[in-house]
Amino acid sequence: MAEIAVELTSALAERRAAGGPGRTVPRVIARGAGWTVADVICTCGPQDRPYEEAHLHDAIAIVDGGSFEYRSSTGRALMTAGSLLLGNHGHGFECAHRHGEGDRCVSFWYAPDYFEQLAADAGTSAGDRHFKVARVPAIRPLAPLVALAAAGLRARAELSWEELALTLAARTICLTSGLSPAANGLPLNAEARMARAIRAIDRGNDSHLTLGRLAREAGLSPYHFLRTFKSVIGVTPHQYVLRARLRAAASRLATSGDNVLDVAFDSGFGDISNFNRTFRAEFGVSPRALRRALSGGEAEAARYARATRKL
Repeated sequence: MAEIAVELTSALAERRAAGGPGRTVPRVIARGAGWTVADVICTCGPQDRPYEEAHLHDAIAIVDGGSFEYRSSTGRALMTAGSLLLGNHGHGFECAHRHGEGDRCVSFWYAPDYFEQLAADAGTSAGDRHFKVARVPAIRPLAPLVALAAAGLRARAELSWEELALTLAARTICLTSGLSPAANGLPLNAEARMARAIRAIDRGNDSHLTLGRLAREAGLSPYHFLRTFKSVIGVTPHQYVLRARLRAAASRLATSGDNVLDVAFDSGFGDISNFNRTFRAEFGVSPRALRRALSGGEAEAARYARATRKL
């Protein structure tokens, strides 16, 4: 399942030991003319006031672990592992952790003029060069880029952060032009209910996480849970669990020498052929090819990024 990074776990332990308030700490990984990439760890929890600020850049943040509530001028969303937080330059936003502690994101920040030109070069019309939604859920077209960012975050892939920043922005802009804000008519405290379910999934062993058990965790009938999960999270429970397992498998392939068969079985797949087929559908390459791309240096990572642009 999706694992909260060791660095986030350590940061949360330090905050609890110190007894102080939570805080958000960015660490710049790479930067260039018009773009910056940062590893952002937040240790805020239910005891902390929501964080209110304005976006100083156009922003895309890949959630690497944890969950939190995000609200901006384009709407509100529950951010979960694998999803993308979107922000427009100059727009105010709020982040809150009412339902759990901590999160970690790989944040891409773009200077306004740079982002505008990049969007134009990607072929978008003038009306589609700013985000109209607050979030992109964990969906297949962005899975290869999310995997690359996670590997780079763990210093396992010597990738070109500039190439990834450009590719991520262009693909996200094109994808979001067809997205709409979440529908209304959700049950009371829908985000809190779904946050409990997400935290249950992210804690680990999914062999007992049936739809009925997750629905009970959220205090809803299975029918209303399925409908609410899809509306709040952006994907179905099955899709969320499957993609969390695949992201964890990709991270393990990049960071260990474990053989593919062990990774497949430990990820909950009953046979290697099903794992290979599902993995290739999600990331565009086989497990062995992804391992080479994420651990083979910048040239391999660049080839992988180019090869998956058509997905």
